[in-house]
Amino acid sequence: MGNKYSVSEFINNIYAFVMTKITMSGARFVRRPIYIRGKESLCGCKNLTTGRFCRFDLQGKKKTLHIGDNCEMGDMTHIVAHNHVEIGDDVLIASKCFISDTNHGKYDGEEQDSFETKPNDRRLISGKVKIGNRVWIGENAIILSGADIGDGCIIGANSVVTKKIPEGSMLVGSNRIIKHWDSNTNKWERVQ
Repeated sequence: MGNKYSVSEFINNIYAFVMTKITMSGARFVRRPIYIRGKESLCGCKNLTTGRFCRFDLQGKKKTLHIGDNCEMGDMTHIVAHNHVEIGDDVLIASKCFISDTNHGKYDGEEQDSFETKPNDRRLISGKVKIGNRVWIGENAIILSGADIGDGCIIGANSVVTKKIPEGSMLVGSNRIIKHWDSNTNKWERVQ
């Protein structure tokens, strides 16, 4: 039976399509509203599709966010890229996901930030985030500085990723890999 849009939704989609071609000509369809701070830091985005209320907080002086070809993002995806966030080709990101290369404060090693310092007064510490090709990121997932997600991974809903995840892995919870793609059996096999 397919999607049926109300008249107002149809008009909003026409407006979003026209604005996409004017403001991000290489993108496929960017729904409105969208918030991009530091747009000059954004690159790639060929055939990008976004949902409503997406937000990109970028550094603004250099290229800090690269979005590969044919990526799709659900509503309310929030990306913070002050140093380097790279998203590969054919990535599917569900709604309400948060991806950030930046943290308010340092909490390990030497010169840690004090609990007595207000979070907004703590140093901004920026790292890197890399998301490979053909990755599927589930609803409400959080990808933080230090995450390096290999090609073909599946990141479960509500997961938190802060480290290197080998290609072809299925992850749930906090950095917990539960399955890996086995090219011999052509199946997702449970990790012991």
